[in-house]
Formats: sequence, C-alpha cells, structure tokens
Amino acid sequence: MFQLKWLWHNMKGSRAAYIAALMLSIACNALYIASPYFQSRIIDTFISNDSAAENLQSQRSLLWWLLIGMIGFTFLRTVLQYACQMYYETSSQGMIYRVRTHLFRKIETQDMEFYDKYRTGDLMTRLTGDLEMVRHMVSWVIKGCVESLALFTASMVYFFIIDWRTALCILAMTPAIFVITRLFSRKAGPAYRHVRETSSALNTAAQENISGNRVVKAFAREDYEIEKFRRCDEAYRASNIKAAKVWLKYQPMIEIAAGSLSIILLFFGGWFIISRHLTMGQYVAISGLLWAVSNPMRNMGNYVNDWFRFMASAGKIIEIYYEAPKITDREDAVDEGDKLKGDIEFRNVSYSIDGKPILSDISFKINAGETVVIMGSTGSGKTSLINLIPRFSDCTGGKVLVDGKDVRMHKLHTLRSNISIATQDVLLYSDTIDSNIAFGNSKLEEEYVRRCADLAAASDFIEKLPLKYDTIVGERGVGLSGGQKQRISLARALAVRPAVLILDDTTSAVDMETESVIQHSLGEELDFPCTKIIIAQRISSSKNADKIIILEDGKITDIGTHEELIRREGYYKQIYELQSGINCAAEESGVRA
Repeated sequence: MFQLKWLWHNMKGSRAAYIAALMLSIACNALYIASPYFQSRIIDTFISNDSAAENLQSQRSLLWWLLIGMIGFTFLRTVLQYACQMYYETSSQGMIYRVRTHLFRKIETQDMEFYDKYRTGDLMTRLTGDLEMVRHMVSWVIKGCVESLALFTASMVYFFIIDWRTALCILAMTPAIFVITRLFSRKAGPAYRHVRETSSALNTAAQENISGNRVVKAFAREDYEIEKFRRCDEAYRASNIKAAKVWLKYQPMIEIAAGSLSIILLFFGGWFIISRHLTMGQYVAISGLLWAVSNPMRNMGNYVNDWFRFMASAGKIIEIYYEAPKITDREDAVDEGDKLKGDIEFRNVSYSIDGKPILSDISFKINAGETVVIMGSTGSGKTSLINLIPRFSDCTGGKVLVDGKDVRMHKLHTLRSNISIATQDVLLYSDTIDSNIAFGNSKLEEEYVRRCADLAAASDFIEKLPLKYDTIVGERGVGLSGGQKQRISLARALAVRPAVLILDDTTSAVDMETESVIQHSLGEELDFPCTKIIIAQRISSSKNADKIIILEDGKITDIGTHEELIRREGYYKQIYELQSGINCAAEESGVRA
C-alpha cells in the first residue's frame, strides 16, 4: 500500500528504533507462553500426579526453580515491554514531528491559488486530527497487529507441541474470523472517509465563526450561525454513528467466534483428558493461554477499524504532502544581490484565471523612485496587476520586468524581500505592536520601529496605549480601528526599507488629515530610495503622483499626470468631478448651517 510506503519513507531517522520496537514486541509476546509452561510442569509434577507428595519431597528444588522461572520471565517481559513502548513512542513522535514540520513548510510555500482551493479549517484538521491518526497507526495499530500475530503464532505453536488434536480444534474457528473481518472491511472504508469529510466541515465552520465573530454580531446572526454549526455537528454525529453501526454489526460475530473457543476447549479438551491425550497440567496451560488466541481474533476488528481511519486521514495528508507550488525559482534564475533598484516595466502583459481573461495587453514603465497611482472601478484588475510584480501570480502572456530583468529570472526570496505590500485588508499577529511592525526584520532596532510608526502616522495613537509599543494586539488586530490597523500595516511595510512599496488602498480607512500626513511622509521624509505603486480611490492620493494609470476591464485606458487627466474626458475626470462635487456640497451645507 502506498500509505505504508509513505510512512516508511517518513520514518527515516527513526527506523532503527522502530524495528527494535517491533522485535521487542515479538519477543515480549512470545514470552507469554513461559508462565503456562511452568504452570503445567508444576501441576503435572506436584499436584495431579499420583506421586505428587513423593515428588514434593524429592524434587523440592525443581519446584523452587519453576517458581523462580515464572517470576523471572514475567519480570523480563515487563522490562522488555517498557523498553518496547519507549521505542514506539520515540519513533512515532519523531516521525510525526518531521511530517508536521514538512506539512507546515509546504503550506507556507504554496501559491495564492492553494489558499483558494483549501479551507483553513480543513488544513487545521490535517495538521492535527489527521496527523494524530497517523501517529496512532504507527504507535498502536501496527504494534497491536505485530503483537497479536506474535502472540497467536507462539500460542498455536505451543498448543501443537502439547497436542496437535486440541490445537486443530482451536484453530478451526480462525477461518470464520477472517471471513467476518473481510466483510467488515468492505463496509468500513467508505464510512470512515465520510467521517473524515464531515470532521473537516465541522472544523471549518467553527474556525470561520470564531475568526468572524464580530461580523456575526454586527448582523445579529448568532442564531443562524448556531443552527449552521448544529447542522455540521449533526452531519458529523450521523457519520460517526453510521460508521459505528458498521462495526457493531460485525463485532458481535467476532466476539461469538472468539468466545466459542472456551466451549471448544471445554468439550474437546475434556474428552482428550479422559482419553489420556492430555494431562491436567497441559489442559490448564492451554486454558490459561486461550486468551492469547481469542484476543487477537477480537482485536482484529478493531485494527481493521483503525486501519480505515488511518487510510482516510493519510490520504488527506499525502494530498498536501506532495502538493507542489507552481511558482518557484527557475533553475536558471540568477541572484544578483540583496538590493534591487526598483525599475518596473510591463510589456504586453496578459493574465487569465481558468481561461477567463483578467488583464489584457498591459504595457507601461515605472522608473526607480517614481510614485505611480493605479485607479479603476472594482473588478478592473488592479490587485491582479500588482500581484504579478512579486510573483504571487505569473502572467500568461508578455513580461513583467524588475530592474530590466524578467521577474521569473529573479530569485523569489530576493524579489519579495525587496517588495513590501500593505493592503486594505490587514492581518496583524497576536503579538506586540513593536513585533508586528518589525515582522519583516526581527533584528530591527527599536528606534527605527518608532521612526516607521512616525512615517505611517501611527505613533500618536500608539503612544496613548497603556503599554505603548509593547501593547499586545488581539487576534487579527481586534481592539484596533481599521485606520489604526492600516497605519501599523504601512509601518510594517516601510520597516524593511523596500525598493518597491505597494499600497493597495492602504489609507481607505483613515481620515483626510491623516492621509495627508502619510502622503507627505512617503513623498518627503523617506530615508531610502523607493518606488511607490499606490492603488487608490481618492483623488487626494493621486494629485502628486508622477504617473496615474487608469484600468478598465483589465485594460489600460489612460495614463498621465493629475493635470493631464482632468483635462481629458474619461474615468479619472468623472471621479475628480464627483469627489469635488461632494466636497463642494459639504462646504455649502456647512456655510448654510
């Protein structure tokens, strides 16, 4: 099976410990026959023998050695069992650590499309519950199968040594167990795959509601979301019950077959004692070890049960484990240094998603140090355009060049470390404000963190917080206003001193006065050269730009300065007149009041 090969591949570094654990499991379970052997000798020699009293007098030392042997082998088995369990835990935890680290690295390095395909709750399930099921397979199911096989084999060999007739009578029930298990396995697979899917849906529903609880409260949709979660919970409960019913349908059959061994031994064992094929000591030894045959039969259903749980979980993990990002460093990509100048050029660039055109024949050039504003209606392709610069996506036609070289010929780390992006939708980590600003460079000096906060017009409100820069920001910036989060995001983008700064409607939630301060800082106070690309909807953000690019339906319809564009009919002039009209109306209302 591919899943088992995958497991073995990931056991690298722990294989020796795991093989040692398997060998110890076999040895430990083989030692279970020691005590029944000693018991049979004691009974046949010192209890049921016609000369028992005489033997007790003449062979007293043998009795002591048999008792010491029972105790000694029991103690040895206990020590080996402890060492065995430690090896299992060490190897399984080591394997899961490597797989979990690899999975997280895979998730972190995926393209943007990956996160559109997989839901957060589903990814969390794969990193937690599914991985725990894999660990359970390694440390418990495989271990249990090996132990059951060793115990069953050792016991049956011992039974055949004692009396082959009795052994065959006991062995006659095993085909029935295998038939029942085979029937169970056909039903269990689909049932546990459905359990896995409903578990993922439940986790996704919980994660989305917890992270979006403010939206739920804002629209008073608590009852709706509770009902929605209840339906997911009900589906998960129903799938578990269905899977349990599959197991419960066959489990009594297995129990009956395993339990019938006692009746078989009582009937045939008694007959063989009467016919002198068995001694009383041998009967007691077989009776005392009968559990070693019946328990593996009983456990077989549980192991099949867990096997299908593992198959469902491992399949989901492997899907991510071998997921390869489409956007990677080319083999012929050249790293020409850590710092780029910031020249950007689009040459006849086209971009489409699943055959749907997003951008078409885009061409323009931005010189290093220039400030360029991109404007356009919603859905015109502004964000898609800027995503092509750091290679969050790759164009499907034409070329995007940075410093005169195709972005695909740059190393991804060099390219992205020179480009900072601050977006309208801000994600802040549950950490201090200082750490959030210094996210791109954890070695940043505190003085420069404050300098970046000043440039982003964030220092005033930060200084008013109880712990100032050491204030812990709640999850995703809960507790801060939209404008405050945007300013921290801008400070974070400035802190790495990028060659290219991309602002995707970053000041949409701040007031006009604060926006003016930010624009002045970006234009006059930066202490490093920087090309600035700004997606904006306000005319106030574009007045001082070196160039304004107008996008409509994925195409450039106009390029020029503020003065040039307001003299030409088109989107920019309409927006300018609309926003100017709003301002005039507001002023007139203020005068009349």
